[in-house]
This record gives sequence, structure tokens and C-alpha cells, in this order.
Amino acid sequence: MTFSLGIVGAGQFAGQFAKLFRAHPGVGDLYATDLIPDRARDLVAAERLTATFDSYDAMLRSPDVAAVAIFTQRWTHGPLVVQALRAGKHVYSAVPMAITEEEIAAIIDAVRETGLTYMMGETSQYNPATVHARDRIADGAFGRLFYAEGDYVHDMDLGFYEAYQYSGGADWKATASYPPLLYPTHSVGGVLGAWDTHAVSVSAIGVADERGDGVFDKDVSQFGNDLSNATALFEVAGGGSFRTNEFRRVGYPSHIRESRFRFFGTDASMEQLATVSFWQDKKGVTDITELLQPRPTLAPDDPSLEKIAPALRAAFTSGSAPVHDRTRLPRVFDHLPNGHEGSHHFLVDDFVTAVTTGTHAPVNAWVAARYTLPGIVAHRSALRDGERLPIPDFGNPPA
Repeated sequence: MTFSLGIVGAGQFAGQFAKLFRAHPGVGDLYATDLIPDRARDLVAAERLTATFDSYDAMLRSPDVAAVAIFTQRWTHGPLVVQALRAGKHVYSAVPMAITEEEIAAIIDAVRETGLTYMMGETSQYNPATVHARDRIADGAFGRLFYAEGDYVHDMDLGFYEAYQYSGGADWKATASYPPLLYPTHSVGGVLGAWDTHAVSVSAIGVADERGDGVFDKDVSQFGNDLSNATALFEVAGGGSFRTNEFRRVGYPSHIRESRFRFFGTDASMEQLATVSFWQDKKGVTDITELLQPRPTLAPDDPSLEKIAPALRAAFTSGSAPVHDRTRLPRVFDHLPNGHEGSHHFLVDDFVTAVTTGTHAPVNAWVAARYTLPGIVAHRSALRDGERLPIPDFGNPPA
């Protein structure tokens, strides 16, 4: 049994996922729509999809479309998701879930009331470090986990200028100033994807940008934002804490590894850096670098990446790491491009499985809220000079 899917937003990211959705045996017809019609037509031609729709509204009205996958600008997801759910469509959404608590609540209400599938495509859920930490936590190897760290360190100079110019048009600087803490899921999700808890309070500090090129300029920014770097310290339910960094001006090779994680328990700890990773206990240190190292599946000069800035291509070429269990994936994926440290194949299969079985996806609406809302509150804290603020929680999904 298959279901049909509409791709919403035919930009640089969508093409890689359209390829995987088209290959998945659980997906039938594939459609596309974009505010720039030529991009939708190009995607349909390049990936041999079924057809385009003239608008998102037209796609949602069509009985030929059972689900949508949203790859639009990061601040637009909340309302688009609710609109799709209310129109009777299952939803896969790129990150973040939304940019306000009210938008998050509206998504959860819509999922609860419609019974439809919602999944946020958080790549760090399948980051090799998160997968390994999740497995070792389940084994009890850490003892009591009490602290963790998650970083999303991606310098603007390494591909983001080109990406925002592509998506933002003439006014790209107004949107390139998107507040780092409102894009928190690659750091928060990598921690909470392993540690079964949630954030209950936060204190955050932001660093005002000094480049002076009109990006992260309050007078230019659509978001009134001048913070390019930010650090947040979260208290978690059950005791303990974790710290995240969201850096957009940083001397770091983000093309090698933009998300990285560390976990500390009473019996053992694990630390991941750009090129090395270690497991540590009271007896010594074990190098686990190879266990967490994805193997490339696509050359960086592949024609399919022509429109993607060279500094961003590593995110689309990395394959699975030895720690990944690929046994449940469709075998057709074995020979298809992967990305973001091996996560793309699992994300697509998670969504298709959830829709076809009527079960909750791993990053369902309630989990997505726990990955997203902490950053929203942290940004508020940073604007209040680090004031410690409570983080609301929407609880767990219904059984």
C-alpha cells in the first residue's frame, strides 16, 4: 500500500529528499509546488515526479495528495503545517517546528484533533553520536546521566551567504539575520534524542554581531535581530542540565561536522569533536572515531549538487556510520545518496512508516515541541540579559 506526497518548496534541500521519497516503496505519486513555479517544474523534471501544482492551496485541495513534505523558509513552517493538517494531509516538516509557543500549540492541537501523522525532520535524531549515546544510555553504561552538550556551529561564510541569497532574493539580508536560538533543533535534538528528559528552564547569553555587512543588523533584519552567536544552559526534568551553542560567526570547519555532542554520567562519558570521538570511563579512554564516522555516498562535484554552495555539499554527501542499524531500511536506499551524517534515509523511512502504520513518528509533534520550544524561550532569555525563564512542556503523545 502506498500514499501520494506533495513536496512544498522546491529549493536546494527538497531535491535530495524528493529522490528518497520517490524511491521508497511506500510512496506512490509525487508532486511539487513552489512560490517560484520554475523551481517546482525543474524539480519534477530532475527527479521524474508526477506533476506540479500552481499553489500550496491547490495542492491541499487535491484528493490526489495524501501527505505533504514542507521544505520552505524556516520561519514559515508553523502556519503551513496547521493548514495542511486541517486540510486532511499528513505532514513531514523540515526544522524548526515553529517559531512561537502559540504555533507549536496549534500544531499539537491539530494533530490531536485530526489523528493525522506529523513528523519534524530533525537530522540530529540520527547523528551517529546521538545514536551511540542513546544505545549506551539504554544499556546503563553512563550510570546516572547528569550533563550533556550540543553544538550547532556553522559559520555564515561557509555556504550560508549563498544559501540565503538563493532563498531570499533581493532582500536576503533581512532573512539571513534569523536568530540562531530560533533554529535550536540540531543542538537540542541531538541531546534529547539520546537523553529521555526535557528542558524545564533556561538562561541564555547572546553575542551581538560586529561584521557590519548588513547581516545581523537590527535595522535590516526582518526579525529585529543582531545576535549571531548564542549559548544556552538548560535545566532538565529529573535533575541535571545541558548546554547548547548556536554559532554563526565561528572559526570552525563546519563543513566537516556542524553538529557535535558530549554526554557525562557518573560511570562514563562520551565526547565528540570535529574529527575525533572518545568514550571515557574511570579506567581509561577508548577511541570511537571510526564507529561514528559516516562514509561518503556521493562525490561533492556530483551534478545533482550543482546549485548548492561547495561549503554546504558535505551535508548532502555523507552516508551511514558503522553505528547505524540499516537493517530496517528499504534495500533500494543502499545505493542512493544520504546526508547530514547518515540521517536522511532514516528520516524518510520514519515518516513513511508512521503514515502507513498509523503510529507516532520518533520525532512526533510532542517530541518536536521539546526540541524546538527550548530555543524559543532561550532567545527570549538572551534578550533579557540571561534571565532564567521556565520552559512550558506539552507532555507526551497520547498512547
